Amino acid sequence: MTEAQPSVTPVAVKYGLITALVGIVYSLILMVTDLGDNRILSSIGYVIMIVGIVLAMKQYKSINYGYMSYGQGLGIGSLVSVIFGFLSGIFTWLYTTFVDPDYMARMMEKQRVELLEQGLSDEQIDASMKIAENFQGPFTMIFGAAVITLIVGFILSLIIAAVMKNSRPEFE
Repeated sequence: MTEAQPSVTPVAVKYGLITALVGIVYSLILMVTDLGDNRILSSIGYVIMIVGIVLAMKQYKSINYGYMSYGQGLGIGSLVSVIFGFLSGIFTWLYTTFVDPDYMARMMEKQRVELLEQGLSDEQIDASMKIAENFQGPFTMIFGAAVITLIVGFILSLIIAAVMKNSRPEFE
């Protein structure tokens, strides 16, 4: 007789919410200090997500007697990632719409200067800016963040789950 394994969903949702909260606070600090365009500081958001995925997998293993299959780990990591991305997208949209409506314009201007420094023509810069403007609506901000974060989180979860898995023995 085998015992029922706990569901991955409650653990993943819990850590998805916690990770999103930490990520949102970090993003808020970057936005308020006008450092949101710093690639190094912005990439720390992915470190926050990785830590959340690892902690979620460790938590699941602890409630499942030390066991976690590769698929369970992949599911946990993916769910943590999509929650993180979705809530981060909502936060970004709310912040840039209601708290600091000029934030996106400042980021676009910084991007324009970077493109000029790279030697792009005015036509190329205008085309790039037009494409970037298409991603500033609420739908693309929220769901785009969720999808992109899910893809990155899925790839990271492939690696993390492979390292952290501990499958149950076949004949227990």
